[in-house]
Amino acid sequence: MFKTLNKLKQRSLMKNIAVGALAISSTFFTVSHAYAAEHNWRFVNLYPRGTAYGEVYKGFADNIEAMSNGRISVQVMYAGEGVGQTGVLGSVKSGLMTMGAPFQPMHAGEFPAGVVEVGLPGMTDDVGELSALFHERGWGDVLKEAYDKQNLVWLEPYIQLPVYVLTKAPINSLEDFKGMKIRAPGAYGKFLRQLGASPASLSYSEIYTSLATGVIDGSIGSNIIDHRDGNHVEVAKYMYRLPIAGAQTLPIVVNKNAWNKLSDDLKAIVRAASAVHAREQMTKSRLWESQAIADMEAKGMLWSPEPSEQDVATWKNAASTLWAEYAESDPYSQRLVKIVQNSQ
Repeated sequence: MFKTLNKLKQRSLMKNIAVGALAISSTFFTVSHAYAAEHNWRFVNLYPRGTAYGEVYKGFADNIEAMSNGRISVQVMYAGEGVGQTGVLGSVKSGLMTMGAPFQPMHAGEFPAGVVEVGLPGMTDDVGELSALFHERGWGDVLKEAYDKQNLVWLEPYIQLPVYVLTKAPINSLEDFKGMKIRAPGAYGKFLRQLGASPASLSYSEIYTSLATGVIDGSIGSNIIDHRDGNHVEVAKYMYRLPIAGAQTLPIVVNKNAWNKLSDDLKAIVRAASAVHAREQMTKSRLWESQAIADMEAKGMLWSPEPSEQDVATWKNAASTLWAEYAESDPYSQRLVKIVQNSQ
């Protein structure tokens, strides 16, 4: 009887040991698999999970992993996940994040050239001209140098749609902007200040609540799709017809120390993935724009009346006066503005 019990206990013990060994082996495999990549990157962007552009950034990260055959693993960090909108550039510079997609107007103080890069009011909205500006007329060379001084590597820029103003009250003439509090960082804010508005610098995630509670009277989006994805039309339904900027050009930046750890073939892969991302941004933006407008109109969005000739002239003049101001902000901005002026 006791021999039988001892045998059963021994079998039970051996079974537990086997199960434990299997669990340890499984855990070891999982951990080993998780750290199989040669480089583990964290990529921060400005959009919440589930938004249209948030998914485009996820696609960019997936492309890097696929094109590198898993040698680079990229964890995507969305809005509010550890780094605020105003901390994107600094987090990549410091190495807290490996790669980032900043919105340059949020970093005007620490990197003035970025405000010119994104596109000053009144600059061209022609994609071909913008591409030539970066790749043929010297903007790319100036920006590579400027970002390098920030401990950053500048990848292929991407172009997004025009910047429009959405307000709670209708804008029937430029006089109506006077006294309005409008979320508009960087040069966009200075532009609207010339029209009598009071600009505010808020993150994308703060726009809806700030409009709903009356903290602000209006807001720009990075583009018109942002207004749709943020459901801003629920709390502000009037869209002004003239865009502040005809197009925006935004960067992807990588911490220079992390970049220097890559082999030459991996550097080429990341640059190739950023070029694919740039094309996808423009292609999808164009496809989504008309749908975004239709979606917002279905929810009650109304366009302002056609502006008068005088208002159009005043709008253009307000834009042109900013160029000289930003040319004086730092040497890199001066070089960028000069290239634009010589290209006209």
